[in-house]
Amino acid sequence: MKLKQKDFAVNQMGRVTIIPEESDDLWILYNIINPGDYVTADTSRKVHHQLNDGKNTTASRVRLSVHLKVTCCDFDKDSSTLRIQGRNLEPNRYVVVGSFHTLTLECNKPFELHKKVWKHDVVEALQERENHEVCPDAELAVTLFQQDHAEIYLIGKGVIAMVFKVETSSSRTGGRKSSSSSPSSNTKNVFFREVFAAFMKHVDLNKVKNTVIASEDSKKDEFRRFMISEAKRMKMRSVEENIGRIVVAASGGCNGDLKDLLGESTVMNLMKDSKVGLQIRELRKVWDMVSSDSNRACYGLKSVESAQEMGAIETLLISDELYRSDEVATRKRYGCLVKAVKDSGGDALVYSSMHVLAEQLQQLTGIAAILRFPLPVLDDEAY
Repeated sequence: MKLKQKDFAVNQMGRVTIIPEESDDLWILYNIINPGDYVTADTSRKVHHQLNDGKNTTASRVRLSVHLKVTCCDFDKDSSTLRIQGRNLEPNRYVVVGSFHTLTLECNKPFELHKKVWKHDVVEALQERENHEVCPDAELAVTLFQQDHAEIYLIGKGVIAMVFKVETSSSRTGGRKSSSSSPSSNTKNVFFREVFAAFMKHVDLNKVKNTVIASEDSKKDEFRRFMISEAKRMKMRSVEENIGRIVVAASGGCNGDLKDLLGESTVMNLMKDSKVGLQIRELRKVWDMVSSDSNRACYGLKSVESAQEMGAIETLLISDELYRSDEVATRKRYGCLVKAVKDSGGDALVYSSMHVLAEQLQQLTGIAAILRFPLPVLDDEAY
């Protein structure tokens, strides 16, 4: 989330221009924009024009700026957009003052938010999102070559984020590649150069512990050689000094996905001492406890909530499908549970759907817990 033209302070009137960048930004905004606030944004409206013959009309969409006093807002789970409803306060050619209008807030489109009083928790939430990094604790970077594009991922504790996707020139233009000939060396170098530029922009080799370059064919080895050559030519010390931590791995097919790659022994060994490795160990621990009928583990929302009410949770394991659910009520419920566990001194591990053990956690309803002390058998029915 980007904040511009900031003119607000705690317990005072003020305004700020906001540019949401991720769906999570819109979720935060859904929770902090309240009835009585003021939102200004550009929008479009369908307008009918009468033709010269005075009988027929034509329609077109026009761009305009609307200033609303908010009456309600709604988070659309399917499109990850935020709809703001309110009364228009400023006259223009197309929207009458006092009439109701709906604004759709979406990623990468700026709008202005004005509040009569900025509460401390609202200011804190905005500042936290402004300083948010896509994957701040990234320990592994992956460049995965597919048939007509490359994907760059950052992997950290509870987060697997695709930070960039680079398409080949033929993919962008929709052109057809001859099945009897491979891309020219120049075309491949242009593609590799774009991938390398994206990699250097999004990956800090001084922070990421290891980097994997993967493909089913020879691209992985060719790109690694290209990286070394470009780094020497451009005198990029960060690459030259860390080249030993940049390894190649087979992706298991030209359409092999990241999840399959993360299950490869080469990649698993790189992650064994990382936070992702911790997630793997903790989930296996839960499975061992559940299998041995131990009272030191539980799973299912009802059981986990009961354990938390008794202050018994040492480590909470939850899937991101639950924690970042598109269902507003579901997301709030699991978010409150995670916060309660952390507030009581416990740890919470969020498992991406692409995690190598995601399916195992899903077999435990997507939520489980390691307990500080044994508890009587809990009802493991989730609801």
